[in-house]
Amino acid sequence: MPGPYDDCLEVTDFCVVEATTYGYRPNLAVTIFFIAIFGSFFAAAVYLTLKHIVLAFGPEYSRLPPKWYTWIFISCDLLSLIMQGAGGGIAASAEGESTQDIGSNLMLAGIVWQVITLLIFAALAADFVFRTSRARSNLPLAASELLRSTKFRLFAIGLVTAYVTITIRCTYRIAELAGGWGNKIMQNEVEFIILEGVVIVIAVLCQTAFHPGYCFPQMQLQHGAAAAKGEKNISDPEMTHTSV
Repeated sequence: MPGPYDDCLEVTDFCVVEATTYGYRPNLAVTIFFIAIFGSFFAAAVYLTLKHIVLAFGPEYSRLPPKWYTWIFISCDLLSLIMQGAGGGIAASAEGESTQDIGSNLMLAGIVWQVITLLIFAALAADFVFRTSRARSNLPLAASELLRSTKFRLFAIGLVTAYVTITIRCTYRIAELAGGWGNKIMQNEVEFIILEGVVIVIAVLCQTAFHPGYCFPQMQLQHGAAAAKGEKNISDPEMTHTSV
């Protein structure tokens, strides 16, 4: 059964402000939570990709075993995600300024940790690229062909662009939160739209347009080969026998 205010589109004698769109109040807790955490998922996609690039061009040129990139950086990203989500929840539900400051500081710590993780990741990725480029003449034929592929080069450009935009966004978040709630940076709408929204749109477009499924098919093949190997090990009688 329709309610008395279902047709209220403007404030009139019969429609109070709270019954119209002018009375809408967004859920601050939900807003802060999603603003805090969504960047972590894009960063995780970048972290995961490096493992497969290392496998394609040669693990011997990497400072870390390929699987460590996933375990280390995804774990660090998860920790940042938890800190930002918890801090955002505390800040949004706080009734006093001191409790709100605790939530804000926890969010800030999570973002700082995320930026540190991004910088360490960039250092390891740059080191791998440098060492690989020095041994370019010794690369396997498949790796050399991949490096000459236009699709892979577009993928690499998109990946670097996504990384840069994600890092810009996270750095902006540090400046935004460091001054406390309601500071001048937080109230600057143009900066917020560009450094919080537009940069992430660019990252999403790069990760979508230059998706590894199309531009870097070796990533899917490596994943499929690993899964097949795991299934083979499980079904191998020598791996499942029991001692008598």
